[in-house]
Amino acid sequence: MSRKLSTGRAINEALRIAMETDPDVILLGEDVVGGGTLEGDDLEEMGGVVGTTKGLVKQFGRDRVLDTPISEMGLLGTAVGAAATGLRPVAELMFMDFLGVSLDPLLNQAAKLRYMFGGKVRIPLTVRTLCGAGMQAAAQHSQSLYWITAGIPGLKTVIPSNPADAKGLLLAAIRDDNPVVFCEPKLVLNQVGEVPEGDYEVPIGVANLAREGGDVSLVGFGGTVPIALRAADLLAAEGIQADVLDLRSLAPLDEEAILTTLEKTGSLVVVDESTPRCGIASDVAALCVDRGFDFLNTPVRRVTAPHAPVPFSAVLEKAYLPSAERVAATVRELG
Repeated sequence: MSRKLSTGRAINEALRIAMETDPDVILLGEDVVGGGTLEGDDLEEMGGVVGTTKGLVKQFGRDRVLDTPISEMGLLGTAVGAAATGLRPVAELMFMDFLGVSLDPLLNQAAKLRYMFGGKVRIPLTVRTLCGAGMQAAAQHSQSLYWITAGIPGLKTVIPSNPADAKGLLLAAIRDDNPVVFCEPKLVLNQVGEVPEGDYEVPIGVANLAREGGDVSLVGFGGTVPIALRAADLLAAEGIQADVLDLRSLAPLDEEAILTTLEKTGSLVVVDESTPRCGIASDVAALCVDRGFDFLNTPVRRVTAPHAPVPFSAVLEKAYLPSAERVAATVRELG
């Protein structure tokens, strides 16, 4: 059975299931409770910056849903320590932009401890974080920095494109014995879709073929998957049938799924809302040239944001982000 939920509500449901099924799962972050009155049924709460954790403190109490000081370094340092001592913390880093003031616990501790202790230490940590543009949150709250965490050995990075995957990927992340960065793209946070009831997991490291075609491969992830699907509709009206591959996981990356769709179509366009230098789009393009060169009938093309900060203006932000029209135009240029 399934019913329609927003991505935000699907994330809330995954957190609730994880906490119900494992008493070691705790939730911590800035304003994951928030609000005013702190007692009984009158508890008022923010539930995080966009309300995703609302209702959890009422069910699980303040011993398992913890507001932290406004210190991202302290938040993630505490979370890494809690994971090393046997808990399964879910830390909410409000915006991925704040990675800059909290990177050391992830880069030098969470990602390295299991390796440095010969596998004797587990770090079952999940870091949930909003990423990307689409809410006019301006340059300091709209970046897509998943290319940083995906490039750190020892960290996993996942990014859902729809509510059903958000729930299943988050449950898989929380139950993983390694640190996982769970990116929540603003472009899909309010998207509504069918979400299965009950407990299920979406495997980390496995891409999903969201649409099948035979003429060109469109590769997206997170907020760019709906963009690629709309582009596929535009192209279908012209007789061009597109595969749409949803990566879902950036580290580990499902390289075989990328090469399989490339071998099938011979042409590939990767869509990424981050900036073009040193990003996931460049990584996918390099993979296609390195391991899939014999499959290529056309150059690999990238559709990304420009190499610039995210603008605040709604008109400029829309122009900044990849669009279905830009993706379709790029496919047409391939000939």
